[in-house]
Amino acid sequence: MLIQPMLMRLKQRLPEAQIDVLASPWTEALLRQMPEVHEVIINPFAHGVLKLFARYRLGRQLRARHYNQAIILPNSFKSALPPFFAGIPLRTGFVGEMRYGLLNDARKLNKAALPLMVERFVQLAEAPGDSIQRPIPRPILRVSAEQRQHAVNKLGLSLAQPVAIFCPGAEYGPAKRWPVPYFAELAQTLRAQGYAVWLIGSPKDQEIGDKIVALGNNACRNLCGKTDLDDAIALLSCADLVVSNDSGLMHLAAALDRTMLALYGSSSPIFTPPLSENAQVIKLDLPCSPCFKRVCPLGHFNCMIKLTPKQVAQHIPMKASEKKYEPA
Repeated sequence: MLIQPMLMRLKQRLPEAQIDVLASPWTEALLRQMPEVHEVIINPFAHGVLKLFARYRLGRQLRARHYNQAIILPNSFKSALPPFFAGIPLRTGFVGEMRYGLLNDARKLNKAALPLMVERFVQLAEAPGDSIQRPIPRPILRVSAEQRQHAVNKLGLSLAQPVAIFCPGAEYGPAKRWPVPYFAELAQTLRAQGYAVWLIGSPKDQEIGDKIVALGNNACRNLCGKTDLDDAIALLSCADLVVSNDSGLMHLAAALDRTMLALYGSSSPIFTPPLSENAQVIKLDLPCSPCFKRVCPLGHFNCMIKLTPKQVAQHIPMKASEKKYEPA
């Protein structure tokens, strides 16, 4: 979602431009929902894999499309190879990993001036030497009533009660995950207020969801691993409240403008905040955080352990009985 403001800015600068995106297969469904994207080209390379000759072949295939510009978002040497092999005249990206020559529009990143990742992406949409225009446009996802109802029916869910959705996973590592017992306790609090509680995540999060259910939440629906990306977006659009770790699902909920409690521990909302006025960031300003580590380097995990369910519950906007369902 964080690249969409960059795409919006490109369309603003170059209204007639055709924007194709080379991206990982798991992002395809999401990118196809962005009106700025003309075509999604699947990037076949796993993270960290060079495969030089395969990247050369991909570049030669892209050459036939006659692109005018490539914007390379990752700062890796590998990611700059296909646009170079494709002979794209203007190859834009930030300086990194010995990419001089591969990039001919290599820009130096001023981290102090552009603290947010979304700002850094938008900077690459500007002409060389130009500053970004503020305010930065926010990512937007729209879900139709038909899409929403299809997902609800497909998974045997109901919208008879207000819905709270938990996103208890975080792909980066355990240091970004609020403890399972805390999610379980908050689920009990919300159910007592009249919410239905759904758990959404990847197949890797299914065990986390099962543990939340086992800790006194048999009425919760563990949907982790049971939805594709389209379904997850549609279900998030049903939520009256989302409680999420700093994760990809958090950014989807923000793009849907859902009321959200975003829980931060090892990461920082200064870098990747949820881009929505309806999102509250909840964090403890401990001296050791943010550390940006996958696992707590000090072994105590206080940035999340000391963020108790009672503290988080204080930020619930209102009781379910007082809130009406307002779809996205």
